[in-house]
Amino acid sequence: MINNKKLHIQTMKNLFFLLKLFTILVFLLIAGVKAHASSIDEGIAHFNKDELEKSKFFFEKSLVFNPKSEESYLYLAKIFSKNENIEEQENNLNSVLLLNPKNEEATYMLILLKIKQSNYDRAQKLIKNFTKICKTLCSKKTEINNKFKTLSPENEKNNN
Repeated sequence: MINNKKLHIQTMKNLFFLLKLFTILVFLLIAGVKAHASSIDEGIAHFNKDELEKSKFFFEKSLVFNPKSEESYLYLAKIFSKNENIEEQENNLNSVLLLNPKNEEATYMLILLKIKQSNYDRAQKLIKNFTKICKTLCSKKTEINNKFKTLSPENEKNNN
């Protein structure tokens, strides 16, 4: 009987410990989600004020909390576009499209980048995909096609 009481007390202590641990983990998870959302909001606010370095910091911070944040990668691509860092812009656009192949804005931005790089084949593939996925940016098709017409396969550079 005494052993049963000790076993019961130990079991209750273990359950209480697990409950505390679970509560702490839930709290940390909620705090992480709030920090991610807060970082994105801060990043957008600084981006809209054209404070690109501050904005970049907050989007990178957001990626620490959520490495699959397509919104953070998209804004980083926009920042790198403004800073004319083509390599980082392309890396971030590719990250967005890896996470969400149907992201219209990233596809549109990558099309423009590939046209600028005179990468005929890649631009053509992206345009075909854009035509399939477009819902909100369909008005950009004419602009894309007009810019694409300035390219010709003979003038293509083999950039990916």
